[in-house]
Amino acid sequence: MNKLVEMIKENNIGKVEENVSLKKYTTYRVGGIARYVVYPKNVSKLISLIKYLKNFKIKYKILGKGSNLLFSNSLYDGVLIKLDCFDDLEFFSKNKVRVGAGVSLIKLSILAAKRGLAGLEFASGIPGSIGGAVFMNAGAYKSDMGYIVESVKVLTPEYKVILLENKEMNFHYRTSYLQTHPGYICLEVILKLQKGKKDAIEEVISERKKRRLESQPLEFPSAGSVFRNPENSYAGELIEELGLKGLKKGGAMISDKHANFIVNYKNAESEDIKYLIELCQKKVYEKYQIELKCEQEFVNWE
Repeated sequence: MNKLVEMIKENNIGKVEENVSLKKYTTYRVGGIARYVVYPKNVSKLISLIKYLKNFKIKYKILGKGSNLLFSNSLYDGVLIKLDCFDDLEFFSKNKVRVGAGVSLIKLSILAAKRGLAGLEFASGIPGSIGGAVFMNAGAYKSDMGYIVESVKVLTPEYKVILLENKEMNFHYRTSYLQTHPGYICLEVILKLQKGKKDAIEEVISERKKRRLESQPLEFPSAGSVFRNPENSYAGELIEELGLKGLKKGGAMISDKHANFIVNYKNAESEDIKYLIELCQKKVYEKYQIELKCEQEFVNWE
């Protein structure tokens, strides 16, 4: 693997970090060690890196802000690719924005509000990257990325850069074309917003922040809502009705503030969180015959 570092440096791929704690890169603040984290400078460097990794059968994963991932405590013996350098951001044509995959969704929502552009208010509390938000079709308050994405520039598994229009992205509740087509990587997005009143937009964001502080356990590391809401129901209510609110395992807890949150309240291990996720799924199915679908992806548990 030392040859990998040599290749990265010789080809000026970008910054590389070795033996990094994943607690630094996930909002749960748990996980083992990643052998390498690489920050490609641009698309051509990203392509060179992925070609090398595939040629030498080195496992890799694109990592955004780590807000929907649960890594195991095992060594991730491969490469995590961070697209932080894909941070271009341009407002144009009165109500559109071209934004790189590595840009913070919260940052963008605040900038849009300052320009009097509406449509991103729902995203003001979602701690992910633009690329991750498109991949997940992140949403809240009955809105999501599918409502505002005009087109997505992606890298295909054949190393072609193509543009996918909104309809081609197949956005549905917490899913998109990218989830069902492994190997496609979001590079850049064009969002179409609406002209609005700056004060009114900022007031909505402020009010929602207040509501989140009152109803969500933001004082502890978490990954936001753990489960997708079943049709005609709410995951948090089902879990709460079973009396699981406040249940602890090691340093993890089903939040006593909002039952669809699992928090790292005291130096939790990945296994603690995984145990509580699976317990909620098991108990809800036994009682209601409803299969709760986890929004978080389990990584490196094989």
